[in-house]
Amino acid sequence: MKRNRTRAIDIGGVGIGGDNPVRVQSMTNTDTRDAIATVSQILALADAGCEIVRLAVPDDKAAAVLAQIKSQSPVPLVADIHFDHRLALAALDAGIDALRINPGNIGSADKVDAVVDAAKDRSAPIRIGVNSGSVDKKLLAKYGGPTPEAMVESALEHVALLEKRGFHDTKISLKSSSVLNTIAAYSLLAEKTDYPLHIGITEAGTLVRGAVKSSVGLGILLWQGLGDTLRVSLTHDPVAEVGVAWEILRSLELRRRGPEIISCPTCGRTNIDLIGLAEKVEDALKTVEEDFTVAVMGCVVNGPGEAREADIGIAGGRGLGIIFRKGEVVRKVRGDENLLPEFMKEIESFLEERRKG
Repeated sequence: MKRNRTRAIDIGGVGIGGDNPVRVQSMTNTDTRDAIATVSQILALADAGCEIVRLAVPDDKAAAVLAQIKSQSPVPLVADIHFDHRLALAALDAGIDALRINPGNIGSADKVDAVVDAAKDRSAPIRIGVNSGSVDKKLLAKYGGPTPEAMVESALEHVALLEKRGFHDTKISLKSSSVLNTIAAYSLLAEKTDYPLHIGITEAGTLVRGAVKSSVGLGILLWQGLGDTLRVSLTHDPVAEVGVAWEILRSLELRRRGPEIISCPTCGRTNIDLIGLAEKVEDALKTVEEDFTVAVMGCVVNGPGEAREADIGIAGGRGLGIIFRKGEVVRKVRGDENLLPEFMKEIESFLEERRKG
């Protein structure tokens, strides 16, 4: 796997493109005008490993609380602006780290000039975001619909408006709900520019459907070396987007964060609530950042052997659990009700030893 070489930009101290790792982004779904709720969600996203958070700024009331939100955010913030250049200026005045705009949609040339000048003054990058549903009518007519070619031409037209003003601190996204169109669009765009790319499958759907579509689409793009930041778009809690994003990066060995949890599928040999146990272990470890492997297996006969390389694991049988490290049995636990608490004690002991070196 060879990363496509792009120019580097900086969003609030987080490097994107160039030699920087692929960054994980998400977007709040709170009412930005509710600063308390928005900050709470930003903190939850940051705890889950989100490195950049975008938030909608639909009106003056939302813009008015951006400084308050920004002062409490542990991660860089991107203001999502549409049609009103005043909101972009207000966001920059509030200290927002970057903008997501399409310069062709925010007004006349003098208004674009004002936004670009303000972004330059504050070293705030601009993300050009084109979705299949936002392609200009003339391009839809030219290409017969929101084709990959139409999306790319639309994005480059917006980029040209920035380049005309001497602005090159830009990131580009091209998103469609079609996995194949998204892949084709980014592949075509990468041939035409070296700006860093934010990748995603838009309107991907609910948790399972959206995770599958995003994993397929983003996995292919990343395997091709394309993508400097990514967002998994789900009709779900944004925190779940972050978890799926990290698992995509882990599966391609691009980045790792937190434990990898291995668990076997259930079968007729399973004598414990394996599904419940695996989910509870996963939930208990969701805020742990250390990289190690945990196995939750349903068979005491084959479990340790099948998960031999796991750092620590548990294999359950009828009224019995075997806790093991690297396939070697450490101890046995009696009683189904004791499996989770005793296993978590063993994990905590394992982490303490590991942290001590």
